[in-house]
Amino acid sequence: QVQLVESGGGLLQPGGSLRLSCAASGRIFSINAMAWYRQTPGKQRELVAAITSGGITNYADSVKGRFTISGDFAKNTVYLEMNSLKPEDTAVYYCNAKILTYYSASWGDYWGQGTQVTVSS
Repeated sequence: QVQLVESGGGLLQPGGSLRLSCAASGRIFSINAMAWYRQTPGKQRELVAAITSGGITNYADSVKGRFTISGDFAKNTVYLEMNSLKPEDTAVYYCNAKILTYYSASWGDYWGQGTQVTVSS
């Protein structure tokens, strides 16, 4: 099966920085795009940042200028550099990928288990 595993979450103070990583593994033929989402209790999961295999990126307005998404698609890995963190950034961050496997006839949507980011003084 295809698996996505996030790492790098933790507890830090406002204004701090954190780097999240996500690695996909399994019988992967191609990854079209990877992205980071986040979710807090009682709220819908929202897109934070996304990157295509061609390097095109997009960000939520709330993180523009503070977060940077990058990918190493040869290693099936995506990163999220988070700077100037705010308490409002506190959430579980999930990795997402659009993946074509050796056995599939269409692109599939895959999710990691999530990593907790807590910003508090």
